[in-house]
Amino acid sequence: MFAPERVAVVGATEREGSVGRAVTANLLADFDGEVVPVNPNRESVLGEPCVDSVADSGADLAVVAVPPAAAVETVAAAGEAGIRNLVVLTAGFGETGGEGVDRERRLTELAAEYDLTVVGPNSLGVASTPVGLNATFGPSMPDPGSISFMSQSGAFVTAVIDWAFEQDIGFRHVVSLGNKAALDETDLVAGWGDDDGTDVIVGYLESVDDGERFVETAREVTADTPVVVIKSGRTDAGAGAAASHTGAIAGNDRAYEVGLREAGVLRADSAGELFDAARALSGQPLPDEPGVAVVTNAGGPGVMATDAVGDSEALELADLTDETVEALDDALPAEANRFNPVDVIGDAGVERFRDALEITLADDTVGSVVVLSAPTATLSFDELAEAIADVQADAELPVAACLMGGERVESPAEILSAAGIPTYFDPSRAVGSLDTLARYREIREREASEPRRFDVDRERVHEVLSRVRDRQDNRLGVESMAILDAYGVPTPDGEIVDGPERAQAVAAEIDGPVVMKIVSPDILHKSDIGGVAVGVADEEVADTYERLVTRARNYQPGAAILGVQVQASVDVDAGVETIVGINRDPQFGPLVVFGLGGIFVETLNDTAAELAPVDERSAREMTAEIEAAPLLRGARGREPTDLDAVVETIQRLAQLADEFPAIVELDVNPLIAQPDGAVAIDLAVTVDPDALPETFDPDAFPEATAAGDATGDETADPAGDGPDGETGGDPDGESTADESPVEATDGGDA
Repeated sequence: MFAPERVAVVGATEREGSVGRAVTANLLADFDGEVVPVNPNRESVLGEPCVDSVADSGADLAVVAVPPAAAVETVAAAGEAGIRNLVVLTAGFGETGGEGVDRERRLTELAAEYDLTVVGPNSLGVASTPVGLNATFGPSMPDPGSISFMSQSGAFVTAVIDWAFEQDIGFRHVVSLGNKAALDETDLVAGWGDDDGTDVIVGYLESVDDGERFVETAREVTADTPVVVIKSGRTDAGAGAAASHTGAIAGNDRAYEVGLREAGVLRADSAGELFDAARALSGQPLPDEPGVAVVTNAGGPGVMATDAVGDSEALELADLTDETVEALDDALPAEANRFNPVDVIGDAGVERFRDALEITLADDTVGSVVVLSAPTATLSFDELAEAIADVQADAELPVAACLMGGERVESPAEILSAAGIPTYFDPSRAVGSLDTLARYREIREREASEPRRFDVDRERVHEVLSRVRDRQDNRLGVESMAILDAYGVPTPDGEIVDGPERAQAVAAEIDGPVVMKIVSPDILHKSDIGGVAVGVADEEVADTYERLVTRARNYQPGAAILGVQVQASVDVDAGVETIVGINRDPQFGPLVVFGLGGIFVETLNDTAAELAPVDERSAREMTAEIEAAPLLRGARGREPTDLDAVVETIQRLAQLADEFPAIVELDVNPLIAQPDGAVAIDLAVTVDPDALPETFDPDAFPEATAAGDATGDETADPAGDGPDGETGGDPDGESTADESPVEATDGGDA
């Protein structure tokens, strides 16, 4: 694809304004190899003899610029002739609907049948500077460089290439992905990751077709080659239709955010950020410390840079050593500031800058330096640029330059660019480039660990999930709490009962007042209709049963009433209400969400997320990432919660989501994090019955990697079994503390 010796242009022509002419002319202008026009109606195009068919071209790469139906025929003919690489520029495929979708499906089938590498359709084309390949209908050939660039927008490609000339940014390979009928972003990441000439992979993506494959591939590539992308389309369209709290929180963009992070891919919010990152990563070494030193001749910009360092999570302002401060004191005038940020003051010449740079870069607490300068009559920007390049080369630490000027910056910017040092007008952008380097260093140093596999009762889960086959609704509530027992997640003692006498008998076996909740898959928010009673004494259980059922039937006469849950109370005030949820993203698979729970979970939206399965380190990071983390650690004199139990619960539920693709959404809300464990109060599950096998196959699951089973583990606290072995819970995912429509205890028990 990127190093052909012979390129065929199918649809080559001399007609002004045509795609076929533009591609042919671009190839003839720069390509090192042979260009073969394919046009049965002409003897030659732009001086090159034509052949009648792509099969006669003997090409390594065929560029297709003919009408849609003919384009499909051309791909088939190329495959039959042994031409394995094609770029289909033609539009009129999946993006147009109808017959276009069928044509695109046929392209995909042909690519698989003949093992073809096909870019497009609806593509601007591809370019590769090492061989002068410009197989695009864009106006310009990019300058050479070490950045490989992909884009789902052809217009963005042409705009970037044109802009890059002015910015002195070069490219190795450029691909306009088009509709991605065969070759997609994952293929390019894999290929460019193996390319010694590609230092950085950047991209503009509107979608990722196979998120799980992308994560697996990019995780390997980013260990050696940085990947930076813009992912457009940040809106949470469709989240409002989610059936659970987690579904509403985990919008589409949240899944991309987590997926890209898991893949080790750096995400940019704008075109400027994308190429700021690319320039830094392609030209600068990685810092070995997070500390940043600021060297400036202007106080204001120095403060701006210092603020930008403070905003970064990967950087910190270096605390210069006493030896460094003493050396700066000797090198700088008395009026200068020798502490960080180092202000060499406005009359500084190049040598003063050089001395300050050499001294700060020699400090062991400094991992990178920002050099800022406003123009003065005592300073030559060209000489400063040469000094910065010399010092950086000797120190082998990353440096970002901020030369704040207009035309006078053009020449020094070229000097710095030749040395791989990025130059900016804005101090925050200079710091941002160093932040990119520090974040990529963290990615490369990230240690991978295998998630723990617990010994669980999967057959029981399959049995419970299979109940949706007999329902019109695909949601399960507290009647499915046996799922939690099967995966070793502790639940309160309790039972779902079908009459007041049984309710009274179950309550008599539970120590203290109980919680009672209506059980109906048709009533999602039970507390709103008076379907929850808290702190019910033994003598009130039978009457409360009747009241709850009556209220439910009056509220929704057609609702299926499965009974009433009688459940042991849990003292919420002694712990923290959290949520652990699952949302299965169509691209990236199961997303595990943890955060502050209760009835206001969607309002507060204080959550962290990871892709399942989740290892222990990642689960622990989730508990520390949320803003409410101090509550878990025991803020304001409260006893700390049992974080080990919370972490294990996250891991167990992540394993559940990973092992049962039929689970579309799941909420455990609240999960009460207590000083001596964690207990799940409520459960709601949305199931895709089509994704659930008809029969249970134990051989379809991986072996456990840890001792202990779902009912014998020291962290498990199985609830009492009801008639079907089920336990209590509430499909609302709502707290039952202090919200009873019947009565509540003073202790705030749930």
